[in-house]
Amino acid sequence: MTDPIAPAAREAADAAPGTAVRASAVAALGSSDPLAPTYGVGPWPGPWPDDQRYDRDLLAHGDRRNVIDRYRYWTMDAIVADLDARRHPFHVAIENWQHDLNIGSIVRSANAFGAQAVHIIGRRRWNRRGAMVTDRYQHVTHHDDVAAFVQWADAVSLPILAIDNVVGSVPVQDAHLPERCVLLFGQEGPGVSADALNAASAVIEITQYGSTRSINASAAAAVIMYEWCRRWV
Repeated sequence: MTDPIAPAAREAADAAPGTAVRASAVAALGSSDPLAPTYGVGPWPGPWPDDQRYDRDLLAHGDRRNVIDRYRYWTMDAIVADLDARRHPFHVAIENWQHDLNIGSIVRSANAFGAQAVHIIGRRRWNRRGAMVTDRYQHVTHHDDVAAFVQWADAVSLPILAIDNVVGSVPVQDAHLPERCVLLFGQEGPGVSADALNAASAVIEITQYGSTRSINASAAAAVIMYEWCRRWV
């Protein structure tokens, strides 16, 4: 199904990012700020659709959310339900002992790559800033500690794949990535904890070609999730 959107606004917003073009795109979307984001659509043109997936407030005032065109004007519940029907069978787990700023970015990537769910291990509160509200559309579960997380993974028969560049880790290009698995990431700096490494069925590292020893935790998560999608999707 192709959802109709405001053609003039989209045409202007998708054009080259010059100042004049940006100004016309923003004006088409109903804003006078030339530096405002150009994504989004204005109020629904014409008769409203008779479909429970659509949010009446968004139909009336426009949809400026950072969502793909398929979900323009949809309610949040409708978007989550549609995502649930197409999520991939891999999970993402993140250790949270230090309120790591990368956690939000990893949640955002998990949403982008269609992860089944995200599991926060450790502190219940986590830094949501980098998620850019994508946690509203992504299932996020909490586990008090590594033992509780491992108990869950065992109960659902999911192998745990730790991502870290430690002695004995396998380069990702040579590693086996099962279709059903949990990709486990540690924190920026210390990496995956000893308890989590001991619980993993495999430890995978990302091959690097520069001088630094490691890459950012959220960047590493995006690389591995994309690699999973490249193989299975």
